[in-house]
Amino acid sequence: MTQSPNRNIDTLLDVMARLRSPDGGCPWDLEQDFRTIAPYTVEEAYEVADAIERDDMAALKDELGDLLFQAVFHAQMAREAGLFDFGDVVAAITDKMIRRHPHVFGGADLRDAEEQTAAWEEQKAAERADKGHNSLLDDVPVGLPGLTRAVKLQKRAARVGFDWPEARSVLDKIAEETSELAEAMETGEADRIEDEFGDLLFVLANLSRHLKVDPEAALRRANEKFTRRFRYIEQAFGDRDLADASLDDMEEKWREAKETERG
Repeated sequence: MTQSPNRNIDTLLDVMARLRSPDGGCPWDLEQDFRTIAPYTVEEAYEVADAIERDDMAALKDELGDLLFQAVFHAQMAREAGLFDFGDVVAAITDKMIRRHPHVFGGADLRDAEEQTAAWEEQKAAERADKGHNSLLDDVPVGLPGLTRAVKLQKRAARVGFDWPEARSVLDKIAEETSELAEAMETGEADRIEDEFGDLLFVLANLSRHLKVDPEAALRRANEKFTRRFRYIEQAFGDRDLADASLDDMEEKWREAKETERG
């Protein structure tokens, strides 16, 4: 039988408080602060995404627990500092969800998902204004993965019409940025090369947005594809040291791996 969620949460909060207790707590947990824990929080979110990608529901349950623990850890440190506690976190997100869904919890009449999305964005804009954020881009988190943040920045700008009309226009920009990167490579100037390469990645992220493709998911898929095919090469060569193989030999096995996947 499933236990009471409230009882389980209370137990988890007690465990966290014990871990942070100066009297018999865990030395490692006691040494942590918001900044040192933040990387673990990001890592756990990625592990949740990984479990979903692998369609591993048992792992997803465990990873969601790890991610929840991160929220509890931050809330405990905030409680110790007299800032807020876990109950405040729960209340804040509950109020936010009710506020942002007036068609569910209020009298608003939104006919479809498109209208709901527009209302959601209007509510978020009002919240940004209340927080003193004057730019559309003010609250796009700098800690997001680069491609994800690029897409979010572009979406914000697109709301006021600062956008290409369709995907093919972005392809022209990719060609332009590729040419500029090639020119930078000719100079050998590392800073200029990095700058132009960043511009190219930014435009590629914009193309993904127009194509309605998550760039992080697409890159993860490409990473997995590369891993799968490279392992095929390793297995094909058996005990032979790959460093002694020619590039042509490895390319041949790479093509075999592709053909095998196609069936």
